[in-house]
Amino acid sequence: MAQAVSLPRILVSTDASKALSKQAASTRKPRTSISTKKRVSAVRLMRIQFGGAFADLLNKKGKGSGDNEMGYVERTLGFRTKDLDDRDLRLILRIGFYEIVKLDMPPYAVVDENVRLAKVALRPGAGNLVNGILRKLVLLKDNNSLPLPKLEGNDRAQARALATIYSHPVWMVRRWTKYLGQEEAIKLMVWNNSDPSFSLRANSRKGVTRADLVMQLNLLKVPHELSLHLDEFIRVKTGLQNVIQAGLLKEGLCAVQDESAGLVVAVVDPQPGQSIVDCCAAPGGKTLYMASRLSGQGLVYAIDINKGRLRILNETAKLHQVNSVIRTIHADLRTFADNSTVKYDKVLLDAPCSGLGVLSKRADLRWNRRLEDMEELKILQDELLDAASLLVKPGGVLVYSTCSIDPEENEERVEAFLLRHPVRSLALYMCKSVEFSIDPADGLVPSDFVTKHGFFSSDPVKHSLDGAFAARLVRAF
Repeated sequence: MAQAVSLPRILVSTDASKALSKQAASTRKPRTSISTKKRVSAVRLMRIQFGGAFADLLNKKGKGSGDNEMGYVERTLGFRTKDLDDRDLRLILRIGFYEIVKLDMPPYAVVDENVRLAKVALRPGAGNLVNGILRKLVLLKDNNSLPLPKLEGNDRAQARALATIYSHPVWMVRRWTKYLGQEEAIKLMVWNNSDPSFSLRANSRKGVTRADLVMQLNLLKVPHELSLHLDEFIRVKTGLQNVIQAGLLKEGLCAVQDESAGLVVAVVDPQPGQSIVDCCAAPGGKTLYMASRLSGQGLVYAIDINKGRLRILNETAKLHQVNSVIRTIHADLRTFADNSTVKYDKVLLDAPCSGLGVLSKRADLRWNRRLEDMEELKILQDELLDAASLLVKPGGVLVYSTCSIDPEENEERVEAFLLRHPVRSLALYMCKSVEFSIDPADGLVPSDFVTKHGFFSSDPVKHSLDGAFAARLVRAF
């Protein structure tokens, strides 16, 4: 269970600093200086909170990464944080709170280092405030009297309490309680706060089997489990850095891809010789997997509005030896579909979404999402789904997918689409409208993932995978 400490104007959640604080946990410098890792952690939190940076990208390690990060500090944040700012102070306190409450690090060391950090990053006077607050926290922890909000009152009050206890925005808690019930909402938040596991997909196009990948993991002493659902996949809870450092990803022998994404590809069911469109393709994980299943015959057209990410996709396709069956197209899907006269066997729209199914891997995302985003996303999803439907040939398949667990982004978007595109009589064949019906996912994915309406749905709590959704639709004419 996550804990939060309530002090005047300093009620802060700890999950956003979880991965970053661990960087400083193992490194202690003499009292005369602050460890580079500690300063980097503070700066990264500021960049995530105020600059919209992605935690997973900032957390990548490389030669000189600490020096590069501190160079960034000196060029940008060094002059910006001289004046005491409540936001900056709260972020520095998050590091100390997490180290004391969750990592059980020596209190004297935590207080000392964070006080000096506050003086460097902000101004000398900030150190006194940090010192007082962290020492009070240590006292409360030693007396086993850390305050937690009580789960009482009306629905709104209980949602606020749960939001603090489990470190999620109030609007998410209320939304999940509405759709799932309070007990299941709590289970979901616990899952989101747990250490994530990752999956590796063996690259069959390079002749790598899952057995080959298992042998490599054994040599690297990386604990793993075979996927119960997909033959090419292996689950890894710890040791992913060993896999990266050994060069298995760099050599294209495998890819990091969640099983839920692999199951979406299973719903598409790529077959040799088919023409397939991946409408919002970047970063390209599903494109690469679909291409690997074509056995060198057919084509996957990867469309994306981001030219830079398509360039990376092309490079990865060469690395994975599937570039011969991939064509990248830099375009807005809506414009491309309006102007295209070509129709395709299968079209995958992995739509931009809230990402509410992947919060265990994206701790920063929960704080970057707003309730208002949901309405904007639904409008965009409807526009993209209508556009994607124009690319499907008669008798072809359209798959709509998200990495969300929200019914308004999933089932409700499909229902709205079918109302706009109902199957009609052949007498209306010449009408501009393209007509679709649901093609159940039974037989394409394990039955445990198939909903009563025939959609694919992975539940983080139930399946121990990222949350995802896919609807398979067939064009009538």
